[in-house]
Amino acid sequence: MKTYLEPSEISLLENETTNLRDRLLIKLLFHLGCRISEALALKVEDIDFNHGTITIQHLKANLQLSCTACGQKIGRSHRFCPKCGIRVEKAQAEHQERRRQRVLPMDSDTLSLLSEYVRRGGPVLRDGKKLVFGINRHRAWQIVKECAERANLPKLVNPETGRTHNVGPHKLRDAFAVCAVKMDDSGDGLRLLQQHLGHASFNTTAKYRKVSGDEHKEWYQKLWEKEIT
Repeated sequence: MKTYLEPSEISLLENETTNLRDRLLIKLLFHLGCRISEALALKVEDIDFNHGTITIQHLKANLQLSCTACGQKIGRSHRFCPKCGIRVEKAQAEHQERRRQRVLPMDSDTLSLLSEYVRRGGPVLRDGKKLVFGINRHRAWQIVKECAERANLPKLVNPETGRTHNVGPHKLRDAFAVCAVKMDDSGDGLRLLQQHLGHASFNTTAKYRKVSGDEHKEWYQKLWEKEIT
């Protein structure tokens, strides 16, 4: 079974869209390799049409628990504080938010489609913000899944778990990453990809090299070719 989508299959997805918004959503997810949450949070003001760039905002919220007596950070499973030793019956909860942003270049094709979409009045005004898409996460998943079904694309297998999944928005991000690694799998290429995808860990980016590479297969075949000769 396949583990990722090829660019030709992404084109089939685009061809199965029924409106400009859905086509833009699929093209943006693949051509930028952004997360679905990032795409849905995009505002018109995040787009710089003059320079051909788009600013991605990424908000990550964490819940930190601490001992009410000494302030030591504790886990949800802790019954006793590891610092002062008292029994933890109630913990102090603190929400921590980390905001990161990155400015990504856009190819002329995506930029042109985005410009046409804005010109036609596609963005949605909500809570004082002019959102590019104005749909929720569930609807975005529906759009990609339904287009994949109409295009007769197969389900994809997760190379780490072996489980099969329907084609969803994150598979377009995966396809972008694999395509980038196939183009340039050097150290510099992988570091640029890490920066582009917004990965905190290089190991997260490096997994795409394993997915996209045929090194193992070629190595194995060469072993036996040498043995035969």
